[in-house]
Amino acid sequence: MSLNLTDVTLTYPDGDERLVALDRVTLDVEAGNVTAVVGPSGSGKSSLLAVAATLIAPDSGTVTVAGTSTAGMSRGALADLRRKKIGIVFQQPNLLPSLTAVEQLQVTAAIDGRSVSAARSRALALLDTVGLADQAERRPHQLSGGQRQRVNIARALMNEPPVLLVDEPTSALDHDRGAEIVDLIVGLTHRQGTATVLVTHDRAHLVAVDEVVEVADGHVIGACPRS
Repeated sequence: MSLNLTDVTLTYPDGDERLVALDRVTLDVEAGNVTAVVGPSGSGKSSLLAVAATLIAPDSGTVTVAGTSTAGMSRGALADLRRKKIGIVFQQPNLLPSLTAVEQLQVTAAIDGRSVSAARSRALALLDTVGLADQAERRPHQLSGGQRQRVNIARALMNEPPVLLVDEPTSALDHDRGAEIVDLIVGLTHRQGTATVLVTHDRAHLVAVDEVVEVADGHVIGACPRS
């Protein structure tokens, strides 16, 4: 399973004209690989991630998620696709303050119709995978920033998506915690076989990823050095 963006163009209204956010972008991410997308603010990284997540429809081009083309899909069908095939790790964890770590994950599974026992078993296994087995019953205010981000990652993987999209996961962390989070994402990708896109402005932790591409002025300009 993979993620494929082919010849994607995205524009936004800008007065009487259109602002080009993505200009004929093509990106292929294979299962089990992490592709880091780097570039300055305003380069098109966030637009690329939003299109890949099917949150925004491009003006032209195609988006294929784990073998399914999104062309012509209704909003309901796209929401169903996201729930089943795309895990999204947002920049801020946005955990529900009243829920424990394990409950954060169980809610995701409940939306997908899993039984309570199956959801709890899966949630506990994932928390163990991200190194938080002993924090399962803690609420967000009892966790560190790095731990909250680990819960965020585990939650995105709860429904076993073939595609994982990660937005600036280290922005609120110090260097060492940031490195741990990137290493965790890479390790999970390799073990679980997701096609992972990691959007970041921080090049300090890119040695571990499989590929790095740079976005500039809405164009993917190809592979770039990892450090």
